[in-house]
Amino acid sequence: MSVHFNRKPLGILLDEAHAEGAGTLVRRLGAGSLVALGIGAIIGAGLFSLTGVVAAEHAGPAVVLSFIISAVGCAFAGLCYAEFASMIPIAGSAYTYSYATMGRLWAWIIGWDLVLEYAVGAAMVSISWSQYLNKLLLMHGMHIPTAIMAGPFEGGIINLPAVFIVACMSLLLARGTQESAVVNSIIVVLKVAVVLVFIALGWAYVDPANLVPFIPENTGTFGHFGWSGVLQGAGIIFFAYIGFDAVSTAAQEARNPKRNMPIGILGSLAICTVLYVLFGHVMTGLAPYTEYGGTHDKLAPVATAIAHTPYVWLQQAIIIAILAGYSSVILVMLLGQSRVFYSMSHDGLLPKVFSDVHPRFRTPFKSNMLFMVFVGLFAGLVPGKVVGEMTSIGTLLAFILVSIGVIVMRRTMPDAPRAFRTPLVPLVPALGVLVCGVMMLALPWDTWLRLVVWLAIGMVVYFRYSVRHSKF
Repeated sequence: MSVHFNRKPLGILLDEAHAEGAGTLVRRLGAGSLVALGIGAIIGAGLFSLTGVVAAEHAGPAVVLSFIISAVGCAFAGLCYAEFASMIPIAGSAYTYSYATMGRLWAWIIGWDLVLEYAVGAAMVSISWSQYLNKLLLMHGMHIPTAIMAGPFEGGIINLPAVFIVACMSLLLARGTQESAVVNSIIVVLKVAVVLVFIALGWAYVDPANLVPFIPENTGTFGHFGWSGVLQGAGIIFFAYIGFDAVSTAAQEARNPKRNMPIGILGSLAICTVLYVLFGHVMTGLAPYTEYGGTHDKLAPVATAIAHTPYVWLQQAIIIAILAGYSSVILVMLLGQSRVFYSMSHDGLLPKVFSDVHPRFRTPFKSNMLFMVFVGLFAGLVPGKVVGEMTSIGTLLAFILVSIGVIVMRRTMPDAPRAFRTPLVPLVPALGVLVCGVMMLALPWDTWLRLVVWLAIGMVVYFRYSVRHSKF
């Protein structure tokens, strides 16, 4: 067998999971913190920004069906993630699972893909954060000049507020995981309250006329309304669900991971799916879906929806809460990214700088700083919709490989201890591959092109560096 398919032994993975010392991560997170971590990443840009984009350009009021289709794919993949996270409780998420089941080359591909998912995801949220910040300033008679509010592809120079929030969250993350988790938990309570208030107050003002037709007629272009639009919308809005797999990247910092990781992954997914469907229904019921397609408002649809209620005075408070909520999403995305690169560096596939741990804070602080620059450049220069679609396709690919990994692990290591077992294997993993695969195929061709280019760059790095430095 080619060395490219060498698997990392499960015994070594478990030894790393129980290792202690100055160069290791610290187990400080309980089940509640993990659920909050998941909700912190899930409830964010997908809900407060991409919901408007999908409603206006793809699905209309049937955006709720897009949410449900995405949730089904997530449920299948989430069950597979839960088995792996309880079985291999170390940092790295899908990268680590792929290394144990399918070998080094596939592990590299998924690890490189996770850069697309987490780093670019954080950039997407920071772009939307800047638009809500501008809306808040407009309420006080101020605004951010276009030159520093948009990248060069959107008529500006750089999105400076987006760069700012990425820098702030990166510095907090470098300070410590426990500190970051406390801040995240406080913000999660705040933004869940915002979602519940929006649903409760907006429900009474839903205009049934805005929900007709529920699925607008297709315009003749695939993905532009009709059922193809609902399906393509599901692929785009899939970005909204990536939080639960971010939980698995923190497995090496979880107390009692065999019990708490499945709770964190599946609990956060279940809570957020219910909130998403209710939120999408109220949002498209308050205003015609066509209103969410404005050039400047498409990534800030909540403000548009509230304008159709008597509670316009609530806009300011809700936008402040959304800004705080977005901050926690960026925090969790950057956490996930740095932990994946920590594991890849620990295995020799990336330079040692990515796994250097701060002697006091016990965080991969150098990795945090490098990604502050990388994500900041994406956030400052690349359009939001492009970044969101790149994140979705990266997420879907990760879910497919994790689902395949469960099937492989059951065949190759049937007796390995599992605190949580995915039910109905191979049916559930196969359905995860099918649903996620269909959503990937429904994404625009240019999104596929960017994925192929990104993976091609990754293969160059793999054969030029990783092959020669790999420990396994």
